[in-house]
Order: sequence, then C-alpha cells, then structure tokens
Amino acid sequence: MIRRRAFVRLLGGAAVAWPLVARAQQPAMPVIGALHAASRAGTTHLMAAYFEGLKSEGYVEAQNVKVEYRWADGVFDRLPEMMAELVRLHPDVITAFGTATRAAYNARLAGMAGNIPLVFSSGYDPIASGLVTSLSRPDNNITGVTSLAVALAAKRTGFLRELVPRASNLAFLINPTIDFSQIEVERRDIEAAARALGWQLLIVQASTVAEFDSAFATMVRERVGGLIIATDTFFYSEMSRLGLLAARHGIPAIGPLRDFPAAGGLMSYSTSIPNTYRQVGVYTAKVLKGAKPADLPFLLPTRFELVINLQAAKALGLTVPLALQAAADEVIE
Repeated sequence: MIRRRAFVRLLGGAAVAWPLVARAQQPAMPVIGALHAASRAGTTHLMAAYFEGLKSEGYVEAQNVKVEYRWADGVFDRLPEMMAELVRLHPDVITAFGTATRAAYNARLAGMAGNIPLVFSSGYDPIASGLVTSLSRPDNNITGVTSLAVALAAKRTGFLRELVPRASNLAFLINPTIDFSQIEVERRDIEAAARALGWQLLIVQASTVAEFDSAFATMVRERVGGLIIATDTFFYSEMSRLGLLAARHGIPAIGPLRDFPAAGGLMSYSTSIPNTYRQVGVYTAKVLKGAKPADLPFLLPTRFELVINLQAAKALGLTVPLALQAAADEVIE
C-alpha cells in the first residue's frame, strides 16, 4: 500500500507531466506563405481586409495560424527568389497578391511549388492571362479572386473624357518593371479608346517613388489634358501619394483605387479592392480547412464603383455633369 505522503508526491508529479503531454499532442500551427509585390506599410488597409476574411473562417494570425511574409517593396525582380524562399518553408498554402501572382504561377510551371495550393489576387482576367483554363474548375492547384481592374481601362478613359472633352492629349502612367504581357493588355485598350476619342497618348513611366516627381514634371511640360494611372500593385500602395501629386500639379486624373480621389485626385473607377483581399482571405482559410482549389471557383467582381471628388474638380476648373454625379457611387464634397 502506498503511504499517503508518497501518493500526494506521485499525484503532484503527474499533474506537472499532464500539461507537457497535452502540449506535445497539440497539432502544429498551419502556415501561410504570403507573397506581395508592394510594401507592408503601403498595403496596411488591404491586408487588414485579408485578415478579416481569414477571421470569418476562424483563423487569427499568431493564435491558430502563422503567416510568413515576403514583401518586394515594388522591386519586382525580387519576387522569384522570394517565392522560392516560401516554397522551401513548405507552407500549407501560398497567397500571392497583384503582380506577385506571375512569380507564383511561374514557380508552379517550373515544378518548384510542388503540391502547395496557391490562392491568387489579380487584376487580370485569369483565363486570358493564362493562370487557369476554367473559372468554375480551376486547374494547376490554383484558385483565387480577380478584380478585373485591367479590363476597366477603356471605361476609365471614357469617364475622364466626360470631364475634359476639349483635351487633345492624354497621359498613361505605367510601371515599366511590371510583366510586359500584363501591361500591354491595358495599354492596348487605352490606346484604342484614346484613338476613338481623338486623343494623342503619352506614355509616362515610374517604378519608384523617387521617379514620381519627374513623371509629373513631364506631364506638366507636355501640357497633358488628363491622366490615367495603370493598374499596378506598386501604384496601389502609393495611390494616396499619386492623388496628392495630381492635385498639386493640376492634372485631371483617374485612378484604379478609391484612395486616389480620397487623397485629392479627380476620380476612380474600380471594383472594391479591399473586398477582393477579403475574399482571398476566405479562400485561403477554406484551403487550410481542406478544400481543394479546383472546388473553389475563381471569383469575379459583381459591382464596380465610380468615385468623384467634387472639390478636386472645382480646383481644376471643371464642371461635373449632373448625370455623371448621379451615376457615381460616391461623390466626395
């Protein structure tokens, strides 16, 4: 028979051991690899929407899921190696945003990504850009969400024309480091729209914040009548800065994100990019729960938003037609 004091000591030792055993039996925390072409600071509000999507499905960073980030800070040449770094970590899923989708897709084509599921956020048509061959049954272990932002280029040109009908030339601000085939889609559409409207098109380039000033100096020197900002992940992260610059230089401009008119630019036309990020978060969580990408149809936007800054229009000496104001989803007074 065990003496009472010895029994108590034995019980106490077991009590210490139980938590250790319980911790040892806990499953490993799932890991997400997140590849982004822009900077952490420039995409804070967008990534917040992504985490809202994860949370809606029960995942909270550092509590029950770990996220390994790789930020290219607008230097797109870094993306392939960053993708390779994430693959070497063997995450449960990799999410790629904007321009980073091409680096992630190329890794899949090269056989680097193995069986790791990929969830994309893209501004391009996923079929036309070669990401998948079917929207309803995505292949290559890939799925995601597209904002179709590039497909709206002609519409943006038309909206700008309504406010500057007497302009003779138009500037198109692009990032020359973006994948050539991607920017050519948007450039081709804008060139066709500008030609139909009788506009000359001036291509202006900027791939860093430091190059913005010279780009706008060129537009002022050429006396452009309007500006369209290309769909680009780096530009997304600097949309507020671009809005301020357009206002400062007195250039009527339209951007692909609401942040642009909110910062002083004239207008924007796009789907809700934060909602796109949120949907990517939802899909990422579903994959973590075991869903196969092929069972998650590529999501397309169903609603687009026209935002007009009336203060910016007044400062530019422009009159916004009442019909256009009525058609706007938001008018900033």
